[in-house]
Amino acid sequence: QVQLVESGGGLVQAGGSLRLSCAASGRTFSSYVMGWFRQPPGKEREWVAGVRWSGGTTDSEDSVKGRFTFSRDNAKNMVYLQMNSLKPEDTADYYCAARSHKYYSGRYYDPKEYSYWGQGTQVTVSS
Repeated sequence: QVQLVESGGGLVQAGGSLRLSCAASGRTFSSYVMGWFRQPPGKEREWVAGVRWSGGTTDSEDSVKGRFTFSRDNAKNMVYLQMNSLKPEDTADYYCAARSHKYYSGRYYDPKEYSYWGQGTQVTVSS
């Protein structure tokens, strides 16, 4: 079992920055595929950034590329999402997600692939 707890959301003006953190439990955290998703009001949950494969390089969705950076610290069982140059359209609930590398299809962008989710943290960007 893996438990995920996000923190770091809040209200920020356009152009500002936030860093989201996700604390994970579990002895095999380093082998898990991790990702950040977001769900804007009234819309479906979408992948934002993460790794495509356990131990793989990080990647991010095109609309946040160059602004958001995913990172993980396996020694601390933490993942982060550094968000810079925030825009009003980044307003959403942000979720940390994890899954085991076993039987993983590689669909890192599909919320259904992930077994474990945090409770979410709200990010609001004002114009």
